[in-house]
Amino acid sequence: MEQSILKGTKKILGIDADYTAFDHDIITHINSAFSTLNQLGVGPPAQSFIEDDEPEWSDFFVTDESILNLVRSYVYLKVRLIFDPPATSYAIGALKEQIQEFEWRLSTAREDEYWTDPDPEVLDEEEVLP
Repeated sequence: MEQSILKGTKKILGIDADYTAFDHDIITHINSAFSTLNQLGVGPPAQSFIEDDEPEWSDFFVTDESILNLVRSYVYLKVRLIFDPPATSYAIGALKEQIQEFEWRLSTAREDEYWTDPDPEVLDEEEVLP
């Protein structure tokens, strides 16, 4: 599997890795997807972005393959929707639904892994109420 973020995204979009005419556009959309992931608490730090085909997925994301695969698919779908949207409203709607599902799954995975009890000192309701 391609480790370069740009090359991998281009491959899924059906663009040859050596064809660079759209690199600026695709990089812009990848960075936009990174910003959204950051706001979800999943992505790279806010100041992280790519400028060329050198950065790899492992430079920005955890190595947990299940999360990384969701992130790759999510970035592709976000880039596809902006860069090369489907011709029909049904296909656009399906793409948007898939993006929303990935956002939910990524948020849930983040909560499962990083959630901590904000007030561990609070007793159970049974212990508080007479």
